[in-house]
Amino acid sequence: MDKKIYIETYGCQMNVVDSEVIFSIMRKEGYERTTSMDDADIILANTCSVRDNAEQRIWGRLEVFRKQKESRPEAIIGIVGCMAERLKDKLIETGKVDLVAGPDSYRTIPDMIKEITPEKPGINVLLSREETYADIVPVRTDKNGVSAFISIMRGCNNVCSYCVVPYTRGAERSRDPETILAEAKDVFSRGYKEVTLLGQNVDSYHWKSEDKDVDFPDLLDAVASIDPSLRVRFATNHPKDISDKLIMTMAAHKNICDHIHLPVQSGSDRMLEKMRRRYTREWYMERVRKIREILPGCGITTDVIAGFCSETEEDHQATLSIFKEAAFDYAYMFCYSERPGTLAARHYPDDVPQDVKTRRLNEIIELQNQLSLESNLRDVGKTFEVLVEGPSKRNPEELCGRTGSDKMCVFPGLGHKAGDYVQVKIGSCTSATLLGQIVE
Repeated sequence: MDKKIYIETYGCQMNVVDSEVIFSIMRKEGYERTTSMDDADIILANTCSVRDNAEQRIWGRLEVFRKQKESRPEAIIGIVGCMAERLKDKLIETGKVDLVAGPDSYRTIPDMIKEITPEKPGINVLLSREETYADIVPVRTDKNGVSAFISIMRGCNNVCSYCVVPYTRGAERSRDPETILAEAKDVFSRGYKEVTLLGQNVDSYHWKSEDKDVDFPDLLDAVASIDPSLRVRFATNHPKDISDKLIMTMAAHKNICDHIHLPVQSGSDRMLEKMRRRYTREWYMERVRKIREILPGCGITTDVIAGFCSETEEDHQATLSIFKEAAFDYAYMFCYSERPGTLAARHYPDDVPQDVKTRRLNEIIELQNQLSLESNLRDVGKTFEVLVEGPSKRNPEELCGRTGSDKMCVFPGLGHKAGDYVQVKIGSCTSATLLGQIVE
């Protein structure tokens, strides 16, 4: 292979998987993955459109790519993923992009490249109701060789009023479970110790054929049964769909990690209805209580939006109170960012002033930092099985890894390496990290 392809990946774990799919497709065309754009024949940015700041970063990167093009005119510059789907015309009009490919058109990238001319960029952003890339074995790009992401479905049917995903990734479709199992077995045979099953809403995974009727708990059970030493994680759950069957399946397998990411978005029923989340605060908290009843010690993390359209101070206080009631271990917290084309953008004014959004977000962050610290303090003195991921970022002399509840631990290495399971006794903590020692 003498041709090279470089991809910068932005956004969620699903975009990581998509980049790995593109690398696999291009490898069959004679392209080798490179981690330096300076010698790449193809330079791509795999993009996210969920929040405006994610898109703004890409516009900045285009300037960097353009300088590569000035020094090497033959290099191909491309934008792929959700931003390509949403802003195809605007991207082409910049004159800085040779290729634009949406999330369902990665198979056509090799043919588009062959037909690109200075006057004719390649563009394909057609959405599909069938494409799952189930037959493509991704080129793994993780650095530690320990954890692998596996996409089990694509798209989303929920159409939450603030979310652009249904418009950029299309309708929901599930992948054949046999191909998922084959991929999980393959990565395990190559030494990976952990897989994470990915979907916009894993709880709505459903594969039905003449001889199969498989829901997400069935799939999770099958993956966990591959080998008891293979850790299994998944993301993301939807509060309206998470079932007792799923929670019971987790309880039945020690190697299914006790962690559920359950985005709440708001603690106000009025906001939840406006967001089209299709559950109430009461329903959400009943699910939290059920999880903790069946899985004591299960980590519960969440997403929240501060300052959604017409949010009042009362709505904001309801969000703060559900954080206290649920006692989340961690949260991804953002100000509302209007996304063009969504139901909210079409029907609801973005009428909460930015300074109010920022103040409310900061109050949520401050509260969650306190809750995270309290959660971690409860683990001091306990011993957890930790899967070593590699050296700690702050101190290469120490190792880091995650507990089953998805908490990061840092501890002296004692000769261990990435991929080892170790027992770590927690001696202290910060709001973000458990600090401990290996116990043999």
